Amino acid sequence: VPQALVDDTEDVSLDFGNEEELAFRKAKIRHPLATFFHLFFRVSAIVTYVCCDWLSRSFVGCFVTVLLLLSCDFWSVKNVTGRLLVGLHWRNQIDEDGKSHWIFEARKASPQHAATEAEARIFWLGLIICPVIWIVFFFSTLFSLKLKWLALVIAGISLQAANLYGYILCKMGGERDRSKATASFLSHAVIPVASPRDFQKPGLEGLEIHKH
Repeated sequence: VPQALVDDTEDVSLDFGNEEELAFRKAKIRHPLATFFHLFFRVSAIVTYVCCDWLSRSFVGCFVTVLLLLSCDFWSVKNVTGRLLVGLHWRNQIDEDGKSHWIFEARKASPQHAATEAEARIFWLGLIICPVIWIVFFFSTLFSLKLKWLALVIAGISLQAANLYGYILCKMGGERDRSKATASFLSHAVIPVASPRDFQKPGLEGLEIHKH
């Protein structure tokens, strides 16, 4: 009886899918327009505030200009750039009973629609750094006794901190543990979030916050 030949070589499965996904996520920016406007309005508001004394002598004109830039930034980040760059979205809706619900949404992971690392880092760095700058403006306004700008600085802190807080809850899966979610987010490096086509709530609990 002829002996069966034993092949000691092992089949090695090459996972091209993971390599393609990794290369894709390290690729260049896929949404240049959204990335530009993610930073444009907030940076323009800061520059306009700093240069108000040189740009115009009209306090009202500068105040309105900065407030408009802050409002445009809040809307674009909340409704557009968050969806495109990191696949996250937060919103508030009123049900038929008149109750207010805070909803934090995240897209399912998909290699074809994953956010690149460059886009995710730009999104989170812009989201974190700019509110810190407005906090610095707050203390400088107090110490320099330029109290006429205090309302504008508080508006800047409120609008940008609201977006930051909303997206942290989206990334961490809701409001089940606010302090733990915030601490966990700040303790990790800014990492990209996979973003496919359809939005879905990240979990079954803690994603809808009922506010009476």
